[in-house]
Amino acid sequence: QVQLVESGGGLVEAGDSLRISCAASGRSFTTYTIGWFRQAPGKEREFVAATRWSSRNTQYADSVKGRFTISRDNAKNTVYLQMNSLKPGDTAVYYCAASREFLSTTPDAYDDWGPGTQVTVSS
Repeated sequence: QVQLVESGGGLVEAGDSLRISCAASGRSFTTYTIGWFRQAPGKEREFVAATRWSSRNTQYADSVKGRFTISRDNAKNTVYLQMNSLKPGDTAVYYCAASREFLSTTPDAYDDWGPGTQVTVSS
């Protein structure tokens, strides 16, 4: 099992930038995919971005492509999501999750989840 904890969420204005973090611990996760998902009130959880822990492969949702960047710091066991040009529609609870599958965009493919961090973008 992989333990995940998100941090760095907050309240920002439209057009601002924010970086959220996902600290991982537990069993060896070097062969895992780490993904970011988000869930707004009344909506289903949706895929945002994913990266393989041991390679430079990444995947992004069309809605964030060109604005969000996923990266990782292996020495700190942390995955980041840099969010630029934020919009009110980006408001959601953001979750990181771990999967054995390659860059899956489906929540069901992820076995371990963090508790989430709230990101609110005001207009």
